[in-house]
Amino acid sequence: MTSIDQYIHVNLQKAIDETIRLCAQPSVSATGQGVRECAALTAEILKGHGLEVQSFETKGNPILVGRASGKSPRTLLFYNHYDVQPPEPLELWTSPPFEPALRDGALYARGVSDDKGELIARLFALEAVRAAHGGELPCGATFVVEGEEEVSSPTIAGFVRQHLDLLACHAAIWEVGGVDLEGKPGTTLGARGILDVELSVESMSMDAHSGNAHALPSAAWRLLRVLASLKDENERILIPGWYDACLPHSARDLELLAAQPDHEAYTRQQFGIERFLNGLTGMELKKSVFNPTCNIQGITTGYQGPGAKTIVPAKASAKLDFRLVPEQDPDGMYAKLCVYLVEQGFGDVQVQRIGSMEPYKSDADHPFFQLSARLALEVYSKELQMGPLASGSSPIYAFTGPLGDIPVLWAGVGGPNGRAHSPDENIVIENFVNGTRYLARILDEFGTI
Repeated sequence: MTSIDQYIHVNLQKAIDETIRLCAQPSVSATGQGVRECAALTAEILKGHGLEVQSFETKGNPILVGRASGKSPRTLLFYNHYDVQPPEPLELWTSPPFEPALRDGALYARGVSDDKGELIARLFALEAVRAAHGGELPCGATFVVEGEEEVSSPTIAGFVRQHLDLLACHAAIWEVGGVDLEGKPGTTLGARGILDVELSVESMSMDAHSGNAHALPSAAWRLLRVLASLKDENERILIPGWYDACLPHSARDLELLAAQPDHEAYTRQQFGIERFLNGLTGMELKKSVFNPTCNIQGITTGYQGPGAKTIVPAKASAKLDFRLVPEQDPDGMYAKLCVYLVEQGFGDVQVQRIGSMEPYKSDADHPFFQLSARLALEVYSKELQMGPLASGSSPIYAFTGPLGDIPVLWAGVGGPNGRAHSPDENIVIENFVNGTRYLARILDEFGTI
């Protein structure tokens, strides 16, 4: 391990420079800005680290696969993405989002934490292990880098099913990971699914003078009544059968949740709130990650400029996401939503399905997690925290089903203040170094389990 750590230390500036180069290339999948240019750059970087690279065209953005063989027949798969979230609001960035800036021991740029810095750390971990073994890897490594993760990965599941032999592996390391407020490394054993939809209402052919509000139908009010019908004041979704398939938390899940640190005070301070929904706290708050959700992302209707414009809006729309827990199927949930709206008298509401991901869950007692926990303690001098279910969603399901019941570890370079998806996204250089050391150790020993 001394030679691995030494390699990482000596080549740190090279790794930072390569991260800066990748982050300087815009790749916003929501708008298409710079995506194909970034795909080409990512392929070039993968080849530069000795991987045999293939670029696959899809209905969306290219998917890249880089492979390297090793002494052991066992293969470790790394999943990453080269696309990023839109950088807006631009005025809240201290430095421009696509002009990476080093300050106060951290690197700032859109995508540096989610997910370009993670990718570069993994490639340098690969280099460090290869250097320590005389140019040979102790196990096989496969990198899958897609360009649509930030828009719900619509093509990755089909791609995996079409390339099972190419992607065959024994375990996977996912795109995210890092340390918490106390510097403790963590991983999550599962993720909620998601169903993204847009509801649209058109009540008239054009906006009307609001003096006619006593007689003409408002799309805004119609939409508000639709939204209010979806859940009650206690956050329970009112669509019949929504909870029928929900897999309840197990005794092992509760054990893992009980071991999670208490970050309630920090979270309240971070978001400027006095209490959580329904007054939840302690173990009840931790367990609530197993609850499905119905969230309004945004509402568009009527006049929203300065001053007043007295109109009755003719059109209104809202984007929603439903977070799904294990065993909830996005297709089934979408069907239930559509039926419910008709039954409630909202058959005029147009429902557009924007995207979806299925939930997934891994076994906490798999030998791969035992290995990861031991190596995390070696690097961070703190126990690996294992959460049973992440609140967010990820396309892990696209791999864990078709490729078999493989364990998936979240290990990376993130920190509690990384601000992914927000202005001033960043990674702390110390976390980048330790994350690379941790990943290198996993690569070094994976062939032995």
